[in-house]
Amino acid sequence: QVILVESGVCSVASGGSLRLSCAASGTVFSINDMAWYRQAPEKQRDLVAIISRGGLTNYADSMKGRWAISRDNAKNTVYLQMNSLKPEETAVYYCYARLFYRAAWGDYWGKGTHVTVSS
Repeated sequence: QVILVESGVCSVASGGSLRLSCAASGTVFSINDMAWYRQAPEKQRDLVAIISRGGLTNYADSMKGRWAISRDNAKNTVYLQMNSLKPEETAVYYCYARLFYRAAWGDYWGKGTHVTVSS
């Protein structure tokens, strides 16, 4: 069984920084894209940032220059460094991975980490 386990400090004041991490556990043979999404209350889940296995990144416009996604392929782990956080960025943050498991590629999600940015 493959699971994505998210971790990180989840509460910060406006303007502060947080770092989230997400590790894929289980017998994973290969991981392609890894990403972070977020979902605010009563809103849809949106892409925050994505990183390919080779390190190519892409961000939602509002995060460019403030946040950074990175990964450690040896540890099957993806990170999200979030700087200059705003209260409106309070949301549940989900880790995503496209990975090869049991002879098939599939999309896997973490359970989500609730991030609170206080004003």
